Amino acid sequence: MTSSAAVPAVAPAGAGLRAGLSLTLAVLLAASAWHLSGEAGGSRLALSLVFGALFGFVLQRSRFCFLCVWRDFLDHGDPRGVLGILAALAAGLSGYTVVFGAWLPDPSGTRLPPGAHIGPVGPVLALAGLAFGAGMAVSGSCLSAHLYRLGEGSPTAPFALTGAALGFVLGFLTWNPLYLAGIAEAPVTWLPRHLGYAGSLAAGLAVLGGLALGLLRRPLPPRSAPVTADPLRAVFVARWPTWLGGLAVGAIGTLAYLRLGPLGVTAEIGGRSRQAAAGLGLLPERLEGLDGFRGCATALRDGLLTPNGLFVGGLVVASFAAALAAGQFQPARPGRGHVLRGLAGGILLGWGAMTGLGCSIGTLLSGIMAGALSGWVFGIAMLVGITVTLRLGRRSGLLA
Repeated sequence: MTSSAAVPAVAPAGAGLRAGLSLTLAVLLAASAWHLSGEAGGSRLALSLVFGALFGFVLQRSRFCFLCVWRDFLDHGDPRGVLGILAALAAGLSGYTVVFGAWLPDPSGTRLPPGAHIGPVGPVLALAGLAFGAGMAVSGSCLSAHLYRLGEGSPTAPFALTGAALGFVLGFLTWNPLYLAGIAEAPVTWLPRHLGYAGSLAAGLAVLGGLALGLLRRPLPPRSAPVTADPLRAVFVARWPTWLGGLAVGAIGTLAYLRLGPLGVTAEIGGRSRQAAAGLGLLPERLEGLDGFRGCATALRDGLLTPNGLFVGGLVVASFAAALAAGQFQPARPGRGHVLRGLAGGILLGWGAMTGLGCSIGTLLSGIMAGALSGWVFGIAMLVGITVTLRLGRRSGLLA
């Protein structure tokens, strides 16, 4: 039997400097939030920055990446990461149900919870999920993971995010025919309306619990990292268990919805892409029905600072600070493969996110937490897209 006793930690060279820089970034984030809160109407902006920073810290520390955990499961049979995703969904679903019950006691009417990501369900949504999953496999991450890996110095992330902006523009160009063909009449299914809050929560937890029990029957591969008893090292240096990150994501998602709105990272990317495309005269004169749907809104931006923009900014800065403290900021010069895979995968990510009204965070995570059938459909299609693309890409030698 191997011992789980703590291994004495030796501080690597430069650890003190990295810790100081990380602390400075944390202080700057806190000062920025405090400054924003003092302005007229700035509390929403300040909270967006704070929640974004918390979200980025948790993503980086727990390696909360949909592609990574699914690839670990496919390649190595390791279910721990997938269990972390299920933990996030269970925690968020429970938290959202409590909030919904206070705000909308009777779910059986025609009203939907304010701002919740509950979208239309149909073949176009499934196609968007497939494209988004394929983009994840090609580029190496989903959009939220590219954002936190930007803070880690990823050579692919800048090109994937650029490609995503181009993909959003492509999505705007294909929106009208898709809307008329399969979105306009698609049902917007909110499960509590049909099952009640108790029934919807019980059904959701039963599905998540059943999946978790099935995964727990599999043997767990040994952990690659030793256990540390140093609390500071456990929090700021060692990787968190993904289940812990999942519970934190579920809690952040609930609190963010209570105070601001659902979690999502594509509203700013989509909004700025729409603004740039409109300025260049690339958009159709009218995007049919788009602004009437819930999800990661791609409305034109009027000002420099927006809630989602600050959320994304806080995510990147906090993930950079976390990576610095852990010694995981490892910038690398991009090669031809980083550029091509980032741009190609990013275009698929952007098109899928625009057409699906959100990404793995907005449509999948926030949608399932809200009891939206659209979240489940997008998530299943996304996993199929990842799996098929990885297998075809590896068979052809294009993907590792």
